[in-house]
Amino acid sequence: MTTRVWDYLPEYAEESEDILDAVRTVFESGQLILGPSVAGFEEEFAAYHGMPHCVGVDNGTNAIVLGLRALGVGPGDEVVTVSNTAAPTVIAIDQIGAVPRFVDVREDDYLMDVGAVRDAITERTKCLLPVHLYGQCVDMAPLRAVADEAGIPVFEDCAQAHGARQDGRLAGTFGDAAAFSFYPTKVLGAYGDGGATISARPETDAALRRLRFYGMEDVYYVVETPGYNARLDAVQAEILRRKLTRLDSYTEGRRAVAARYAEALGDTELVLPTVNPGNEHVHYVYVVRHPERDRILTALKAHDIALNISYPWPVHTMKGFAHLGYGAGDLPVTEKLAGEIFSLPMYPSLPTSVQDRVIAALREVLGAG
Repeated sequence: MTTRVWDYLPEYAEESEDILDAVRTVFESGQLILGPSVAGFEEEFAAYHGMPHCVGVDNGTNAIVLGLRALGVGPGDEVVTVSNTAAPTVIAIDQIGAVPRFVDVREDDYLMDVGAVRDAITERTKCLLPVHLYGQCVDMAPLRAVADEAGIPVFEDCAQAHGARQDGRLAGTFGDAAAFSFYPTKVLGAYGDGGATISARPETDAALRRLRFYGMEDVYYVVETPGYNARLDAVQAEILRRKLTRLDSYTEGRRAVAARYAEALGDTELVLPTVNPGNEHVHYVYVVRHPERDRILTALKAHDIALNISYPWPVHTMKGFAHLGYGAGDLPVTEKLAGEIFSLPMYPSLPTSVQDRVIAALREVLGAG
């Protein structure tokens, strides 16, 4: 059987009774759209973060789309972010007619180079959008200082950082708002799609609620501001309520898997993930580097091990974003990383035997015995 980087079946085997009970709870509630399961999850997810507001939506991309609009970002406005991210981060910016303005990332942790942000801000900049990539936080104190100096909001992309902390604070609590994805592979994943945006201000929350429901507010069928059909599904919300109570155990499991990789591969030529001072990494993916990445991945296929690359093509080099005017060499660190990084299997229910098999194969391919 081919070894993959993620598999939900071991988790489902452990949690199936609770997951199926969540489905029954919704089906027997008499309300399939929004309703108590969505409201309950929103309240509990906000409380987990110590934030006053949470709005559940249909996916992580729309969590960013609606969040940007709720913060007042619109056509022609610039949003400072990174190209070393999943494409949906940038797709969301493009969807509302705004313009992504990229800064490079740091080579040691693959995160936004906060030191480059001030120079990227122009009179058109309306938002800073840091991506807490792979499971640890961007340096938020200096980024917040830059944003406050410029008088623009910070909107955190937390799609890969559920439960991550910096100096004791959870990812998503540093900015004016934050977007989360509950795609099944995420640290807190649904059994389908889903997303949420948490926010600090009631006016942002009110705007999000309008936008996710066509732009309607007090009177059904009356549109206040053109919006979307972007509601979080009630079944997914109820599943997420159950799984939220286990989020901390999921992150502990991921850290245990990461610790085993670090111990077993620390003497090889692989560059292993770093954890910055003050950060509590949740290891959404376990990303390693090697200049002969493609040779290694090809060799691992002979062991029936198929690994992933997150991400092989920087967003600014993609044909779909050629209109932004970026070219090869504009973001040298991002482009270098794209040729060297790859991900090892990572999920809290990863069987030890599977991890040992991957470690043994890697050591053999790397000539590490």
